[in-house]
Amino acid sequence: MANEEVFIGSIDQGTTSTRFFIYDQSAKVVASHQVEFGQIYPEAGWVEHDPMEILESVRVCMHEACEKAKAAGKAVEKGLKAIGITNQRETTIVWSKSTGRPLYNAIVWMDARTSSICRRLEKELENGKNHFVECTGLPISTYFSALKLLWLLESVDDVKRAVKNNDALFGTVDSWLIWNLTGAVKGIGKDGTEVQGSHVTDCSNAGRTMLMDLKTLEWHAPTLEILNIPPSILPRIVSNAEVIGEIVQGWPFAGTPLAGCLGDQHAAMLGQSCRKGEAKSTYGTGCFILLNTGEEAIRSKNGLLSTLAFKLGPNAPTNYALEGSIAIAGAAVQWLRDSLGIIQSASEIEDLARTVDNTGGIYFVPAFNGLFAPWWRDDARGVCIGITRFTTKAHIARAVLESMCFQVKEVLNAMSIDAKQEERTNEKGEFLLRVDGGATVNNLLMQIQADLLGSPVVRPADTETTALGAAYAAGLATGVWTEDQVFSSEAKKEEPTVFYPKIGDEQRKNRYDSWCKAVERTFDLANLSF
Repeated sequence: MANEEVFIGSIDQGTTSTRFFIYDQSAKVVASHQVEFGQIYPEAGWVEHDPMEILESVRVCMHEACEKAKAAGKAVEKGLKAIGITNQRETTIVWSKSTGRPLYNAIVWMDARTSSICRRLEKELENGKNHFVECTGLPISTYFSALKLLWLLESVDDVKRAVKNNDALFGTVDSWLIWNLTGAVKGIGKDGTEVQGSHVTDCSNAGRTMLMDLKTLEWHAPTLEILNIPPSILPRIVSNAEVIGEIVQGWPFAGTPLAGCLGDQHAAMLGQSCRKGEAKSTYGTGCFILLNTGEEAIRSKNGLLSTLAFKLGPNAPTNYALEGSIAIAGAAVQWLRDSLGIIQSASEIEDLARTVDNTGGIYFVPAFNGLFAPWWRDDARGVCIGITRFTTKAHIARAVLESMCFQVKEVLNAMSIDAKQEERTNEKGEFLLRVDGGATVNNLLMQIQADLLGSPVVRPADTETTALGAAYAAGLATGVWTEDQVFSSEAKKEEPTVFYPKIGDEQRKNRYDSWCKAVERTFDLANLSF
């Protein structure tokens, strides 16, 4: 292997697009490709994806990235040692194991159609919204996969029929991809033999279904019984870094091991090399802040979720995290572009927002489908308040950027209460927030974030840490990297960009107090008549 180039692939299947990255042994990107896919909105608050379109986007991205790498003179087909997968979490798919076809569109993580099921369960169960928290770490919410699966089992005839006939398989997007990549109904392996797809999920994705025991990392039988979910449709749970199977013929890189899988936010934690006491915030369609709490699952008293960070091998220790999930971040910028036409491209928002020094008293709360952490109010809806004749589209654009940062501040405030003793600080005693995701290229956004937090914000040279985390997992499973290399950042040489706060404590507090008043205006608006 000494003279052979070594590569690792990473499938990054997100909410609005799919990407495939090829990394060299120094964890540098050799080639990548991205494909956007359709968003389906059947009703207000409903969000769906076509699982077949997702699958095709993965195929195209793998092929095109391979072609780009070959054009650059890289022998990736010979040197690719493994592929990792990272994916949008909680998005729920049920498909037929006899035909391989989805029985309904994928119900996306932000979809709010299950609110009536949530209310029903809260009334029926002894501990209401928190009935499953002790075991799964998660409250009853439209966010999690179990409730979406329950809706499919109760509302879709094709799903009911398939379950009755033992022909249904459930999974989040990782399971759907793995099953297809490793054979689906009838695949052909590298040796020419017939193989069937592997029906598995990893522990980080399983931990977001509201069906997994956080301690044992196994499906929790009493919860399945309460929700009347048949265990036979569930995938097998594996760790984040182990060989799951091999890609079958008909796909790019046939014969290559699938050797790592993490939900997108857990992958970003690994890509950021977050050890115990370190936190990261990923800015994408939504925004997700995770604090690694080590081998202890801390129970939040302030609206956060107890979840996995990662488990880097079947026999490796489990690292847990506190998480604050924000439903709408970059999606609000897309809304400005696609629904209001205020900007023509997402990148324009920074220049437009810079034409004003502040929001002119505007506060925008993007509770389009309710509010996640720390509020957990699915009755909330978006508001824009403080509008006067002085208000311009630039003020609104800046308020949209500030809305992301205020939401992150809310979550970090809750984290500091729940696990203050866990937070790592620098030599000055400052808490550092590591950031990643597509929106972090916006320097104004990052400066606003530092200002509102009152602490430094650290942006790595490579902001695509989600894809990198999946590559790390696959590389760890196949011996390309060691944990010492990953967590000592030996593979990452570039210096990060650090944003320091520029406003004072009094201004910071006044703005945050006004934001909290705006948030309260969003409550109980979901049932307003049109």
